[in-house]
Amino acid sequence: MKYYSTNGKAPIADLHKAVVKGLAEDRGLYMPEEIKKLPKAFFDDIQDMKFQDIAYNVASAFFGEDVDLDALKDIVYDTLSFDCPVVEVKENIYSLELFHGPTLAFKDVGARFMARLLQYFIRQEANHQQVNVLVATSGDTGSAVANGFLGVEGIHVYVLYPKGKVSPIQECQFTTLGKNITAIEVDGVFDDCQALVKNAFMDEALNQHMKLTSANSINVARFLPQAFYYFNAYARMKALGKADQLVMCVPSGNFGNICAALFGHAMGLPIKRFIAANNANDVFYNYLQTGRYEPKASVQTLANAMDVGDPSNFARIYDLYGKSHERISSLISGATYSDDQIRETMRQCYLDTKYILDPHGACGYQALADGLQAGEVGVFCETAHPAKFKEKVDNILGIDVEIPDRLAAFMKGKKQSVPMTKDFSDFKAYLMKQ
Repeated sequence: MKYYSTNGKAPIADLHKAVVKGLAEDRGLYMPEEIKKLPKAFFDDIQDMKFQDIAYNVASAFFGEDVDLDALKDIVYDTLSFDCPVVEVKENIYSLELFHGPTLAFKDVGARFMARLLQYFIRQEANHQQVNVLVATSGDTGSAVANGFLGVEGIHVYVLYPKGKVSPIQECQFTTLGKNITAIEVDGVFDDCQALVKNAFMDEALNQHMKLTSANSINVARFLPQAFYYFNAYARMKALGKADQLVMCVPSGNFGNICAALFGHAMGLPIKRFIAANNANDVFYNYLQTGRYEPKASVQTLANAMDVGDPSNFARIYDLYGKSHERISSLISGATYSDDQIRETMRQCYLDTKYILDPHGACGYQALADGLQAGEVGVFCETAHPAKFKEKVDNILGIDVEIPDRLAAFMKGKKQSVPMTKDFSDFKAYLMKQ
């Protein structure tokens, strides 16, 4: 499979280059030249298949030309050591619980898959030069990537996060690990962290000094495996006899997760339509209404992992549908919610159903409650365990959310982080010393 850049000015790449390099030379995002349709027989039998088997079929269509199939199967089965159940919250609204992985967030699958795939390609190289992974995080990406890559030989990870703008539990999941993980605490917002990462990839001197790649959803190996979730959701809903008019709602920040879902749809996944649920960072919502994409500075909200003012993966969605606003808006609708609306949704859902939403899942749940049409069944992504936002959830619901043992273990560690300004020259100077 060959990969081209969304900006159209970079050389065509193979999967090895797309994964190891991360970002194309023209600052565009890599896109596969072809998206293969999965056979009808796969969808006919999908309800009887295990999550790992479903994922292997999907991964084979994405990566099977470029990765030995036995190795790919090992990567998939190692990545998916847990399940992601569908839970009924209220009539015709279901939660796809994506928080049963090691860091209790949906990004665990993409991070672990990429770590194993990157290691596979490194071992094929003659010089085995260390690869340095740069990742910007607004919350869950950092913890998922740090834990997915922890101890992986030949790879060092630098996690850039905005000072004071991730939850305490999220922060401890990537600042207490040590080993091959370095946390960079940036005095700015997520968009500043993302800009530092992108500028690093484009800096010639820095790239001569060290081999760089990204584990953000700009990397094809990070975002594509998230498509596994949506095939699994369809399988579980089909087993319940509720897959005929299925609507998927995805809380969206950098748009990697919904982008993976849309790739699944292009492969034949029979989802009727999609909803992108935003917090107050409503750039994509406004695009759907107006046809104009106008990035702006992000604002801090209760749903901090979605605080993105210029979502990278919009470029992939725009490219996937031939830059057609009509095609995009006919398949995807949007919703946007203020902090007060998020709080009210969390309270009302808990009062009505006893289901505990985190602030991100609350956006998805409310978008379905507001937007489902007659005969439709909706599934929203509950992207992280509510205990990851314990202070917010406890305060809003007046309860004491139990902290799972895995999270409690992180909280016992000692914070280790490197303070950094949002000035690229300072970040570059730091990396040049490494």
